[in-house]
Amino acid sequence: MIRENIELVEKKIEEACKRAGRDCSQVHLIAVSKTKPVEMLEEAYNAGIRDFGENRVQELMEKMPVLPEDIRWHMIGHLQRNKVKYIVGKVWMIHSVDSLELAREISREAVKRQVTVKILLEVNVAEEESKFGVTVKEACGLAEAAAKLPGIQVEGLMTIAPYVEDPEENRIYFKRLKELSVDIYDKNIDNVNMNVLSMGMTGDYSVAVEEGATYVRVGTGIFGERKGMVL
Repeated sequence: MIRENIELVEKKIEEACKRAGRDCSQVHLIAVSKTKPVEMLEEAYNAGIRDFGENRVQELMEKMPVLPEDIRWHMIGHLQRNKVKYIVGKVWMIHSVDSLELAREISREAVKRQVTVKILLEVNVAEEESKFGVTVKEACGLAEAAAKLPGIQVEGLMTIAPYVEDPEENRIYFKRLKELSVDIYDKNIDNVNMNVLSMGMTGDYSVAVEEGATYVRVGTGIFGERKGMVL
C-alpha cells in the first residue's frame, strides 16, 4: 500500500509540474515519518524514498542508526535549542529555523564539529498564532543575520500553511513565500541561497508545486492517517 501511495503522490507532483511548466527533477518528496514504525519507513525506502522528515529529535535519533545510511534526514518540526547538539552534522537539512537564537546555537555546534549545516528559515506566512516562524517582514532580517554566522548555509524558506479543506485557499501563502524568496535572493546576501522552498503537505502539495515548491512534506498521503491528523 505504501508503494502505491508513493506512486500516486509522485504522479500528482508530475502533473502539477506539467501544469506549471516545471521540470519534475526540481521537486523532492519528503516522507513525513513521525510516529511511524521503522518497518513502514523501510517499506517507503524500498519504494525509492530517500528523504524522510521527522518532527522530534528523540524519534529521529532512535530511527537513524537502524535505517540505511544513505537516507537524507530532514528536521521539519520545531527545534529546541537544547536539542541542536544531537542533530548537527547528522541531518541533511534543518527546515525549521525560526529565530536568530536558534541559528546561533546551530552555528556554535557546527563550528565545534567542523561542519556546515544547511538551514531553511521558517516563515509563518499566514501569521497563525498556533504556528512557529517569523513573519514575512522579519524574514529578510533573519536571513541577513543568520548568514553572518559561521557553519551555516541559508538554503531557502519553509512554511506550514493553514489546515484547510480546499487547497486553493493556501495558494496565496505559497505564492507569497515564493515572492519572498525572490525578494531575498535579489538582495544578493552573502551565504544566502534561495534555491529551496519547503512547502505543501498531503492536502495541498499539488498547489504548492504549482507555486514553486522544491520540497513537499507528505505524511498521511504516504503512510495513511493517524489519530485523525492529516499531514
